[in-house]
Amino acid sequence: MKKLVLLLLSFMSLTAFAQKAEAIKQFGTVITQQGLKEKLSIIASAEMEGRETASPGQKRAAAYIESQFKKMGLLPGNGNSYQQLYPVYQDELTEKKLVVNGRSFEWDKDFSFSLSTISSGNFNYENVVFAGYGIIDSTKAINDYASLDVQGKLVVVLEGAETGVPTMGPGGNRAYNANPASPMSKMKNAIAKGAAGLFIISADFPRKNATTIKGGQYIRPNTNKGFVLATISKEVGATILGTNTAKGRYTTAINLVATKVVNNLESSNVVGVIPGTDLKDEYLVLSSHYDHLGKKGDVIWYGADDDGSGTVSVMQMAEAFATAAKKGKAPRRTIVFLIVSGEEKGLLGSDYYSEHPLFPMDKTTADLNTDMVGRVDTERLTADSLNYVYVIGHDKLSTELPIINEAANNQSSKLVLDYKYDDPNDKNFIYYRSDHYNFAKKGVPVLFFYDGMLLADYHKPTDTIEKINFDLMQRRVLMIYYTAAEIANRDGMLKRDLKLNMPAR
Repeated sequence: MKKLVLLLLSFMSLTAFAQKAEAIKQFGTVITQQGLKEKLSIIASAEMEGRETASPGQKRAAAYIESQFKKMGLLPGNGNSYQQLYPVYQDELTEKKLVVNGRSFEWDKDFSFSLSTISSGNFNYENVVFAGYGIIDSTKAINDYASLDVQGKLVVVLEGAETGVPTMGPGGNRAYNANPASPMSKMKNAIAKGAAGLFIISADFPRKNATTIKGGQYIRPNTNKGFVLATISKEVGATILGTNTAKGRYTTAINLVATKVVNNLESSNVVGVIPGTDLKDEYLVLSSHYDHLGKKGDVIWYGADDDGSGTVSVMQMAEAFATAAKKGKAPRRTIVFLIVSGEEKGLLGSDYYSEHPLFPMDKTTADLNTDMVGRVDTERLTADSLNYVYVIGHDKLSTELPIINEAANNQSSKLVLDYKYDDPNDKNFIYYRSDHYNFAKKGVPVLFFYDGMLLADYHKPTDTIEKINFDLMQRRVLMIYYTAAEIANRDGMLKRDLKLNMPAR
């Protein structure tokens, strides 16, 4: 009899928890097109000036998100604060000079150099080696360094390859940098061969647009060793090499001067929390990034889809969960609504969070990341183009995730869940390009929801709110909400039973 009673109690408990998840899902009605549009009209407004990391516009956006979290009744996620501040460093060039054989050249007319690699200093070179295109590509049996000794010398190469100059194309920086003809690949080759620096002769002089004297942003001290990577005009190249362009050694007098200062900036992640009940010491993270590319002159990169759409999606889900909690339907696990900055600068905000987590990573059951869910992929020419979402991470880290997600989708929006970006041969490297990846690196199971808009208005000032499909966006967000409700209320944390294969860098 006692055993029967225990079985009955266990069954009743499981039933109660299942009913709790179902009860919370009913509050998905809070996720409306109107609510999404109202919030996005503020996030993607001219007032936010493109929300560039560490800019006044980004800080205004953070203040707005915080105010909404407070209004919803979310608790602050960082002690008494809704913001997790983190340092941002940026190099700025205050002096630049290039002299070859006594002749001075002008910045942007004849040369520019990489702020991310060079250190402040006065660099002098006499021994120069011309290495053709500077390419090493074993797959095509190309080695422009064959028989060349470049140890301690300045290497000069031509841009691109015999077939032309590589373009960014699909895949972003990771795919571009992996191209054997990219400047990054050429620099890696020169460094591996022991060169002191690399000059790349380019046809892109004089510059049509001024080269920035401010470098990229970063959150860790710059530990570069002062390797000089410069781009020079054909005229500078001819002054160094003369009319002879055979591979080999040249003797000349080159003086390059660079003086940098480091600007100490600050950005923040916005974090709100709904405490759990019996499993409150376990966590589910719903993430997105609220930064975009900012403002240049009078031109604003509004970032309505990227990632204004994800930002307001997380906010709207927070409102739904908060409404449920106020009605006595709080989730079993604590839900962390994490809206980060710095994504466009290299996943900085989520990187900082992963190294300084406000909630233990080993107790974080999953991260559901929403980055671009408001548009239709312009390359998707199939009948389901108005009823799909790309789901990334379904076959990585946890075998339970796709089962839960597919069931939640069938119960809610019945979208086509497209897994094409989980293909290991995906040339776009999508799995590694948004904030979920910094959770995945720590072993946390992740799903990334994405509309696939890589062309059209991607990273252009024309990514504006009137192009958002709010009907499709609402259905996508509802599906994510159902998935979150299920994960937040199930008995156990998600299994971590698959290995993440790290990509080659």
